[in-house]
Order: sequence, then structure tokens, then C-alpha cells
Amino acid sequence: MRGGVRGFVIFLLCLTLGVASIAAVNSVSEMMTSGIEREGRTILGGDMRFGLNGREASEAEKTFLARFGTLAETANLRSMARLPDGTNQTLSEVKAVDGQYPLYGAVETDPAAPLGDLLAERNGRFGAVAAPEFFDRLGIEPGATVLLGGIEVELRGRLTREPDVLSDGFIFAPRLLISGEALRASGLIQPGSLVEYDYKLRFADPALDPAGVEAQAKAEFPQAGWSIRDAREAAPSLQRSIDRFSQFLTLVGLTALIVGGVGIANAVSAYLDGKRTVIATFKSLGAGGGFVVWIYLIQIGLLASLGIVAGLVLGALAPFAAAGFLEAYIPVSTHPSVYPGALLLATAFGYLTAFAFAILPLGRTRDIAATALFRSNEGPGALRTRLSYALTAGALALGIAGLAFVMAGDKRIASVFLVATAVAFVVLRLVSVAIRTLAARLPRVRSTPLRLAIGNIHRPGALTHSVVLSLGLGLTLLVTLATIDNALRREIGTSIAARAPNFFFVDIQSAEIDPFRARIAELAPGSSLDAVPMLRGRIVKLNGTDVSQLQVPPEGAWVLRGDRGVTYAAAPPENTTVTQGQWWAADYAGEPLVSFSAKEGGELGLKLGDTISVNVLGREITARIANFRAVEWESMSINFVMVFSPNTFAGAPHAWLATLQMPNATGDGERAVLRGISNSFPAVTTVRVKDALDAVNALVAQLALAIRAAAAVALVSSVLVLSGALAAGNRTRVHDAVVLKTLGATRGTLIRAYVAEYMTLGAATALFAIGAGALAAWYVLARVMRLPFAFDGGVALGVLAVALVLTVGFGLAGTWRVLGQKAAPVLREL
Repeated sequence: MRGGVRGFVIFLLCLTLGVASIAAVNSVSEMMTSGIEREGRTILGGDMRFGLNGREASEAEKTFLARFGTLAETANLRSMARLPDGTNQTLSEVKAVDGQYPLYGAVETDPAAPLGDLLAERNGRFGAVAAPEFFDRLGIEPGATVLLGGIEVELRGRLTREPDVLSDGFIFAPRLLISGEALRASGLIQPGSLVEYDYKLRFADPALDPAGVEAQAKAEFPQAGWSIRDAREAAPSLQRSIDRFSQFLTLVGLTALIVGGVGIANAVSAYLDGKRTVIATFKSLGAGGGFVVWIYLIQIGLLASLGIVAGLVLGALAPFAAAGFLEAYIPVSTHPSVYPGALLLATAFGYLTAFAFAILPLGRTRDIAATALFRSNEGPGALRTRLSYALTAGALALGIAGLAFVMAGDKRIASVFLVATAVAFVVLRLVSVAIRTLAARLPRVRSTPLRLAIGNIHRPGALTHSVVLSLGLGLTLLVTLATIDNALRREIGTSIAARAPNFFFVDIQSAEIDPFRARIAELAPGSSLDAVPMLRGRIVKLNGTDVSQLQVPPEGAWVLRGDRGVTYAAAPPENTTVTQGQWWAADYAGEPLVSFSAKEGGELGLKLGDTISVNVLGREITARIANFRAVEWESMSINFVMVFSPNTFAGAPHAWLATLQMPNATGDGERAVLRGISNSFPAVTTVRVKDALDAVNALVAQLALAIRAAAAVALVSSVLVLSGALAAGNRTRVHDAVVLKTLGATRGTLIRAYVAEYMTLGAATALFAIGAGALAAWYVLARVMRLPFAFDGGVALGVLAVALVLTVGFGLAGTWRVLGQKAAPVLREL
């Protein structure tokens, strides 16, 4: 150890990078999770939150809730806000609140003033505050007035902080905050309107058990259809996103660490190769093989500790560095700290990886004879590994896999990752064997540099295995992530935009559907309007069993989470195909029947004849599955998971949902439709699909930034491993170069030989990475995301260029020093 760590620089860098990645991702995740837990009541808006979709709570229900403490009522819906002169309009997320809001936290506005004063009615006008983006979209300032439904509201300030915004889920449009009285006066609430009512409860007795309150509510009002949450699950959708993204980035960080493990093995091999005379001396003095292994195992453990500690320091600093950035996008007070659990996880992965990859070269050192070390050019890699060391390495690898599986939230994704990693190692080994075998069987060529290059690829001790393995894993991950990123952008920006309708219209009243069709015909002649009835309902039971008692696979859980849009139809909707069962007759009048989406039904384990209970408008309706149908969600047309027989909702109040397809539409034409519908039907919510896609694109861009950062970490790890692999073979290169120069080879001949060798290895590795990465991307896109896959030639060419630059650049950088070695010292050792 007194000799320093010069031979272990790659070892330390690989370990530091991988440990830092895992520690940073999990530390930031814990920071956000603890922030949500700490501010749970503020984020939720109360100790408990009771949600109802499409209907207000009855007086009896409100009285029941008020028994437990202070009750605040809010209502959320989307609606169009318009300038009084009709020249501009924007979609807004309207939130109506009462005088008790907020129960926790504070609403912050500019200018600062009591919320009740800002929203109060003055001179016949209700007040409102809105998000800064609302003002930007309409080009107005505080003090202006806008039309909302049938009333005019005065904008009295900018909304700078809304304490419970995270619990409302995804906010698609800028917030417009008004009073409950203003909402009732606006006329926006009609039978069937898509309105979510929330009743937030602040306990009079802080010791109250939320579970007990929930049980009482369900017992006293079994048909209410409550959606109930407490402060422990204040923002479930955000928490799920954090957990999934954390798992994804942790697995990518683990990939970088495993790639670095190859560098660890190479570094240990090179280090032990350089210590052959020391090892020979130990053995000449009577030291046993086990003693030698323990000496260097302790050294490697100490060096691994240095790399792990460096990685832990970087990982521990990550929350402090990321806190300000995250708070700008997610309104949660982060309070960064040091998170021992995240650091312990990274430490465990670090030590397991270090020893798993170091034990094999250490084991081979045990059986090298002293005479071979003094007199021979043969290194440790030429010997077989003892079974005990191989089993130890296997056990450590299983430890890595087991830890990754146990810590994963989604076991299926973790299993796929672990299997894919194991397969990648095996396949890369086979690829390197195939390259060596092919090189060995090539006919003799006349070109001396090319003949030397081919010989270097398949000779004993060649760099082929190390280069293919080190570079192959990183490049494969790079191809996979880059292809997925490009596919998502292409699908959202081009494919979906081309297939999608121009507009969605929500909350069209049944009495207005015919006038609405007529108005569309005036505004957009030649367009295609598709309209269907729509209600909101939540699945509460499957085959009579409460869904909260069911174990549902993660991929199907979203169907049971929250309210879903439902409809009824006498005939199968467009873009669907019945795959099992039969559609009901147009005049069917028997028990309620439902057609279920085949994919989602399969994920939930449903069969023909099973029953589904749905709570709609406070009424529980049970229907039997009559058929399954294939739904083309990617068509962007109107689709539903559940389509019921028409008699199911006979007499139930509902609104209509419509899409408008405008061939060859221009921006002016779309704006004319938007303006015309907003002015003629102020209660109808108009969503311009282009605006929605722009919002999704912005979200994907933020996710892509993290994906690219993850890919960069993996690539940097691969570069480090590659440089270590090339350095590990330098001693053999020195002997070869000296012998060849003694026999008359020039420096130029050797350089051309090395360039040809490195280009061959780089190109072969890149071709494998392109194929394997494209296959992995196809699986994720086609099987997981259900998106079309297209081979990306730009990614392929970029990866090929990166592989050639890295292998040739690093190869020549190391070889240049080799070519300058004096012949005499080397020849004396032969």
C-alpha cells in the first residue's frame, strides 16, 4: 500500500461512480418522500380527505364528517376562461373553495391579502386569483376581468403558492381560484358535469385514528362512493412517480456499477500482474497461496473502502445540490439531510460488486508457481480458477441480484433487469469468443499490419474479452435509452399529433348536443365530430370482493385507482374489435352488461361472466362482463375501459364527450373554433390537443434529461473500464512490441496494426450493442409502453462512431508508451 494507488485509479473511479449514482438517487428519493410525509396534512389539505365525483355530499354526509372536526369544501373542474370581448380564451383548472380553506398551510398571493377578501363579491363581481401562467396566456394583468361560465370575475391577484396543489393530481392548465358562491353562480355545474368535490377534515382531536373514521364513514354510507385518503398518502400519484423513477435510476446506477465491476477485475488483474515478482518472493520464502490471496484481498478491501467512501460523500451531497432545483418544480419543502438508509444500500452494492469481480483474478494468483513468475511472460489470467473462488464470486453476484430484487418496488421490472444483465454478460462473452474464433480462422493476409492485428485479436491473453465486455454493456445501455427517448419524442411530436383529433370537448349537456353539432358545422365545415355520452365511475368490487382487498398486478392497478370515464353504447365503438364473447342486441333490456378492454381485463384476471360493481353518482351498479374487446388507445379517438349496455344508466344524468377532426386545419381555423365554441357554449370545456401534446412534450423533455444523465453515467463507466482493460494488457504489449521491433518491425507498422485491431474490436462491439440495444428498446416500447418501434439509424451511427473513437483513441494512448520501451530490460526477462 505504501506504493500508492496509481495502479488502482480505474478501480477507484469505477467504484466511486457507481456508488455515488446509487447513493445520490436514493438520497434524493428519500428527501422527497420525507418531505411529502412531513407536510402530509398541508399537501392533503387536512387530516383526511373525502372525494366524490360528479355529486356534492348530502347534508347527512356533511353533518357526519363535521362531527370529527372542522370541514372545508372544495370543488375542482376544468373550464374555459374568456376575455369579455371574446378575442382570447384559455383552459383553466378551476378550484372553488369555502371560507374554511385552507385548513393547513397558507395560500400566498401577490399582492398579499386575506383570501376571503380576494374572492369576495364586490359590486356584483366575484373575485379570483390565478396562476401567473393564466395571465400570460391571456395577456392581461391583475385587475382585469374574465368571463367564467355565465359570470364575470375580477382577477385580484396572482396565486404564488397553493398548499394542497399536489394532492389534486396532474394539473393540466393554469389554476383559477374562486369561491364556492362564484362557482354556483357561474352555471358551470350541470347534471353530468365532470366536477370533483373534496371534503377536507381537520380533526378536533389529533389522536383520532383515520382508519376508524374511514370505517365509520363506509359503514354509515355504504353507497356513497367515497374516495378516502389521509395524510399518510397525501400525494399518491407523485409518490408513485418518485418511487418508479428512483427504481429506474437505481437500476441504471447499478448497471454503471456492474460495468465498473469489469474495470475492477481488469484493475486487479493488472495490479497483480505488476506484483508478480513480489508474489514470487513471498512464495519463494515459503508463503502459501492462501496467505498471498489474503494479503491482496485485504489491500483490495481497503482500496474499495476508499472508493466507496468517496462515492458516499458525493451521494450524500446530492440532496443538498438538488433541493433548490426540485423545489422549483415540485412545491414541497425538501429540508435536505444525510440519509443513512440510502448510503447503506449504496455501500452494500459497492462492497458486493468490488469483491465479486476481484475474487476471480485473486483466486488465479494462488496457483501461479514462483518460477513462472520470475521467468515467464505468463500472467495470472492464463490459469484456471479454483471452484471455491468461482463459487464465492457466484454467491456475491447472487447477493447483488438479491439485494436489487428485495429493494425494488416493481419486482417484475427488477427481474427483467437482472435477467437481462446476466444474459448480456453471457452473450458478450459469446460475442468475444466468436470474434476470436473468426479471427483465428481467417486466411493468411499479405499485409503485415493487418496480419498482426488479426493475430492480436485471437492470441492467448488478447484484449478481445475485456474490450467487448467493458464497452459492450455501456454502449448497449446507451443505445437502449437513446432509442426509447427518440421514440417517445417522435410518437408524441409526430405520430400522435398526426392521428389525434384537433379538439376534445367535455361537459356538453344532453340538451345542447344538437345545437353543438350545428355550431361545429358552421365553424368547421367538412370536419368530423364524434360524440358519446360519458359518466364518471369508480370500480369498487370485482366478483363481489372489495377492490381494496385484492392483490392486483402493478400494470393493472391503474384501472382500479380513482374514477374512470364510462359510457354506454348499443353497438361496438369504432377502432375496437370484440375478441371474446358477443355484443348485446340494440334493444337489450336484461341485467346490466359491460364490455371490458381485453388487455386491462387480462391484467386484472377477469373472465367472461365475471361481475364488476361501479359506483356512479353515489349509486353502486353491478354488471356482468358480456365480452372483451381490443382497444386501440394509440388511435387517440374516444375509448373507454368499460362500455355498458344502454339500459344500465337509463335516466341517469350525464354529459357528452366529443372529438373534432379537422383535415388540413390551420392555426387560424383552430382558433376560430376555440373562440366560437367558448363564446357560444361557455360551460363546455374545450381542449386543444396541440396544447396538451406540448405540455406532455415538456414533461417528457424533463424525464429525458434524467435519462440522458443516466446514460452518460453508464458511458463514463464504460470508458473507465475500457481504459483499464487496455492498460491491463500493456505488459504483454511491451513484450510483443520489443520482440517485433527486434525482428525489424517499424513503429509505423505496429501503430497500423494496433489501429486495425482496435477498429475491429470497436466496430464488432458497436454492432453487437446496436443490435442488443435495439432489441431491448423494442421490448420496452412494444411490450411495456405499447408504442411502435422504429430502428434509429442516427443512434446506430453515433454509437459506432463513439466505439471507434474510444477504442482507437484509448488504445493508441496506451500503446504509444509501450512503443517507447527500451528493448534490453524486457529481453532480459524472457
